[in-house]
Amino acid sequence: LTIEEAFDGFDDVQAAWVGDGNNVGQSFVIGAAMVGLDLTVATPVSYGMDDAVLEQAAALGHPPTIVDDPKDAVDDADVVYTDVWISMGQEDQRHEKLAAFDGYQVNERLLADSDAQVMHCLPAHRGEEITGDVLESDRSLVWDQAENRLHAQKGLLVELLDA
Repeated sequence: LTIEEAFDGFDDVQAAWVGDGNNVGQSFVIGAAMVGLDLTVATPVSYGMDDAVLEQAAALGHPPTIVDDPKDAVDDADVVYTDVWISMGQEDQRHEKLAAFDGYQVNERLLADSDAQVMHCLPAHRGEEITGDVLESDRSLVWDQAENRLHAQKGLLVELLDA
């Protein structure tokens, strides 16, 4: 919804996922394929998307482009989406993950050659996957995204309670 609102639809919108091939990233891959959104995914090799998710996106007719270098993903992107690298319960992997994701932080340097808007599902670990200045910048769609999620969740509650 946030991408559709920001760009008046999905036509000619280039999206990028930068970071962990986690549950949020995998859902984004499937959602992008469902609406025909052009998507480039940049993850460290050992933290990439599940093959089953990529196969499902391909079956939907819109598989993402997979790259290793986040710069390759964001340079032509209209919107860049990221999420935490260290999810709840993975705190013991902190050192390993921070090393693996070196260079994948969404920051002004990464976005220097791009006019891309930025999304994050929150909560963000400022200074890890995204810098605070990007999160709070004019290019951030994060707060609109959070508001849209609130309304979607309210709609789900109404539907579930009416069942």
